[in-house]
Amino acid sequence: MRLTSIALLIILKGVFALGKPPGDPIRGQQLYESRCTGCHSVETNRAGPKHFGIFGRKAGQLSDYEYSKALKSAGFKWTENTLERWLKNPTIFVPNSKMGFSVPEQKDRLDIIAYLKTLK
Repeated sequence: MRLTSIALLIILKGVFALGKPPGDPIRGQQLYESRCTGCHSVETNRAGPKHFGIFGRKAGQLSDYEYSKALKSAGFKWTENTLERWLKNPTIFVPNSKMGFSVPEQKDRLDIIAYLKTLK
């Protein structure tokens, strides 16, 4: 019994090592479909760029989408950290970017990010 408790503590410590619980990609897809698809799509550019393959991609660099100058020159890649900062407040993270929509709740951001990670 003691070994099981220690193993559980090790697992939980790893899950919360960054101070954030893991996101739920299924709930994230539902949130994406209800909140993001007015401007974005997985496969097609709309008012906002498509999101297929977003993880690891350099921000503002899809050749078939016209980004703001601010995002084109931002110089970072999309990661869990940059997406969370972007979704929390895009106009503060990258001033003069086009996106004005934010996701105020951290749980919602983490779930959307977990879903975006599946788009490979």
